[in-house]
Amino acid sequence: MNIKHQLTKLLQERILLLDSAMGTMIQAHKFNENDFRGDLFQNHEMPLKGDNDLLSLTQPDAILDIHRANLKAGSDLLETNTFNATQIAQADYGMEDQNYQINYQSAKLAKQACDEYSTQDKPRFVVGVLGPTNRTASISPDINRPGFRNVSFQELVDNYIESANALLDGGADLLMVETIFDTLNCKAALFAISEVLDERQEDIAIMISGTIVDASGRTLSGQTNEAFYNSVRHIKPISIGLNCALGADELRPYVQELSNICECFVSVHPNAGLPNELGEYDETPEEMAEIIEQWADAGQINIVGGCCGTKPGHIAVINQVVAGKQPRQLPSIKTMTRLSGLEAFNITKQSNFINVGERTNVTGSLKFKRLIKEGSYEEAVQVALDQVENGAQIIDINMDEGLIESKEVMVEFLNIIATEPDIAKVPVMIDSSKWDVLEAGLRHIQGKGVVNSISLKEGEENFINQAKIIQKYGAAVIVMAFDETGQADTKDRKVEICRRSYDAVSYTHLRAHETGRNL
Repeated sequence: MNIKHQLTKLLQERILLLDSAMGTMIQAHKFNENDFRGDLFQNHEMPLKGDNDLLSLTQPDAILDIHRANLKAGSDLLETNTFNATQIAQADYGMEDQNYQINYQSAKLAKQACDEYSTQDKPRFVVGVLGPTNRTASISPDINRPGFRNVSFQELVDNYIESANALLDGGADLLMVETIFDTLNCKAALFAISEVLDERQEDIAIMISGTIVDASGRTLSGQTNEAFYNSVRHIKPISIGLNCALGADELRPYVQELSNICECFVSVHPNAGLPNELGEYDETPEEMAEIIEQWADAGQINIVGGCCGTKPGHIAVINQVVAGKQPRQLPSIKTMTRLSGLEAFNITKQSNFINVGERTNVTGSLKFKRLIKEGSYEEAVQVALDQVENGAQIIDINMDEGLIESKEVMVEFLNIIATEPDIAKVPVMIDSSKWDVLEAGLRHIQGKGVVNSISLKEGEENFINQAKIIQKYGAAVIVMAFDETGQADTKDRKVEICRRSYDAVSYTHLRAHETGRNL
């Protein structure tokens, strides 16, 4: 039995425990600059204090002891000390060239601890952590330049590919993309993981954990809980959950919502309450465990642990209160097309006409074409807003015009409307006859959008390849009734092409609703 199947079986039998907050435990050591430098980096030109991930290289015994304390407290799943272990984040310390080693050695330390504590009845697993980085792909850092981003999707993918490979090389049993404040960053991580697993020809469990930042129930980049879920479920993770930002009590309604809609297992590792005026966390293990016990009694959780402010003592008490309690059972949820912008938009068999706004299509609106040609983006954005206010449930964006640089303009416009919540709340339909424009568009929407369109016009091999790539981006797709001989002009031809398209997509293990058939 491989590890993914082993974990699935265990999660059906009992609630599994994550560990506590690595950062909280590291702070308790009060390491100074020389401790962070260790023997390896005495002559490094930049300050290193605060680079907690680097301690896996310079203070490995301390990291190993933290792991052991959590395992002794009852943790089944041990997170690697790699929250900031990407080249993007390590650039703050000038340690980009050490990123692979940081991930690799962090995984090895966690693996060593798990091997020490694993038994036949209670195996322990290493969770390779991929953190959010210190940049955001959906939000401009410059209020005067809404279309600007200080990180690209490809930069994030490249960073995550290196880190994921290093974690797996070091012995990670599964990967977790966690503390997600921007879903587009997460989608880049998931894309990278898909690429890594394809290259390695491996199938491992993936955990995803987002962050609700306040009582609004949204991520920092504006998505609701369900919109976030719709955006990331395409990778078929073993679990989706929430961590950080809030304490257990504040997370209660969002855990319940996830439990109701989530097809996979649900995880949660909250903070030890909300920070006090000194930025410290006061919630005791008993206080935190009392709320978590209520979740367990309600059958809402499968994996639980602790984030900021939690220590192995919290895990030990949580272990006591969930012991013997039944885990959340996976619900039977009807198949539907799940789309999202900042908000969820679900299409069921009972859904009637879906209103797709075409006025942001240069072939559908002479006014919009003129504004785009003139570079009048402020007025062009108003066209999109008018569509949504007049009832558009999806907005179709097409920049295919001979005198327009379609790819560049598509990216700029998508970046700008991402900063307009009244527009960004609805899903985006990326519309182009050019594959490079479609793919560029997919790299700039954090929700689950729709590709319009692909077909069998260039043969099955090309169709399957495009369908696979679209799935990696987490989008639905409209399949047009074209094949190598032309457009379907009779009912029989339409049925034949639809069947061929469906069979080809099924061959790639894509679900029918992921192809956008219901559209």
